Amino acid sequence: MAAVNMTEGKIGRHLINYSVPLILGNLFQLTYNAVDSIIAGRFIGKEALAAEGTASPVMNIVILGISGICMGASVLMSEFYGAGQKEKLKREMSTTVLFGLWFSLAVAALGVVCARPLLAALQVPQELLGLASVYLSIIFLGAPFTYFYNAVSAALKSVGDSKTPLKFLAFSSILNAVLDLIFIGGLGFGIVCSAVTTVIAEAASALLCIVYVYRKIPMLQLRRGEFAVDGGLLKKTLRYGSITALQQSCQPIGKLLIQGAVNPLGVDMIAAFNAVNRIDDYAFTPEQSISHGITTFVAQNRGAGKRERIRAGFRRGLTLEFCYWVLICLTVTIFRRPLMSLFVPEGNESIVGLGSGYLAMMAVFYIFPAFTNGMQGFFRGMGNMSITLLGTFIQTSLRVIFVYLLTPRIGLPGVAYACAIGWSFMLLVEIPYYFWFMRKQG
Repeated sequence: MAAVNMTEGKIGRHLINYSVPLILGNLFQLTYNAVDSIIAGRFIGKEALAAEGTASPVMNIVILGISGICMGASVLMSEFYGAGQKEKLKREMSTTVLFGLWFSLAVAALGVVCARPLLAALQVPQELLGLASVYLSIIFLGAPFTYFYNAVSAALKSVGDSKTPLKFLAFSSILNAVLDLIFIGGLGFGIVCSAVTTVIAEAASALLCIVYVYRKIPMLQLRRGEFAVDGGLLKKTLRYGSITALQQSCQPIGKLLIQGAVNPLGVDMIAAFNAVNRIDDYAFTPEQSISHGITTFVAQNRGAGKRERIRAGFRRGLTLEFCYWVLICLTVTIFRRPLMSLFVPEGNESIVGLGSGYLAMMAVFYIFPAFTNGMQGFFRGMGNMSITLLGTFIQTSLRVIFVYLLTPRIGLPGVAYACAIGWSFMLLVEIPYYFWFMRKQG
């Protein structure tokens, strides 16, 4: 697919054409972990399902931290592309790749060393600690592949190509599922194999993206002599990327702390919480993908100096967020029990009941992140990363506080109520700020 210039043409069509492949791509990304959970729960047992659940928040911190840095770089690349500054676009690509090489290797090494102590600090039950720490250590070894896929796909998305990363992620997701079914479902291997197949799939998606760029996208190709770090761009990338990474990491850090509140409640509660988290992730992902579409659209038009087009694009983006909420609310409400049953071994009706009660409430509450994600996408595209971090910090902090207050008293529904409270206060901060910010912009 050729690069897409969003500074011209129909706004709604650009947002839909960009967001739909991104939604599908991110759903495939989630499928890595979901397939592992479904197969682990059905073929290995509820202990494996719970072990993967306790490792999941730590994994998400790494994944979202990496994608946060790449997203910050993508905002700059979108701006350079919109302004027609092709050389700066390529220098930004080089800077992001070289920085990411050392960063991801450091993350992998640190993660392997700290996996078991970190899980022990989160009060993971002793019967799960060994399984969870081995699984998490192997996943950490895949951090460089995760970074390079995110970096190259962010570069492609910055020039309007959100379809190509989807194709490669679809292939690797299918590869992951097939390997799991063969080695775990068919041959009876355990949780170690589940982690190894996930890393193999991540490596495949990264390699395919790199090969595609060198065959099809000249403006992103780095040749001998072009691999260099631009000090000025690195500083700006780290300023954008670090704030975005912190903002991206707030959610999984919050989940990590919430996991600490859920773990003492027993294996059944941990398994139910892991299952609803998977379903929540699938529900939230399209909202986040539309948000990324808003970011790219706004950043390209900011580079081109088209302010009225920015306002119109933001309005269209929020309309898409609302329409999606109507769809996901009805879907989760109607199919909540069958969805829970996918993740839970047969005969565990208590876990299904716990999760379906939670999902009945969350289906309605999904409207809040629809609008918070839309606003976050706008501010990222405008280069205002500080408000995105502040809003996410407020939401996450209140969510964690109310989980610890409510969950010991009312169980899993307390997590749903805590989420709604956090999102509500986030909107109370960001909506007035938006109108102030737009008046300031003129």
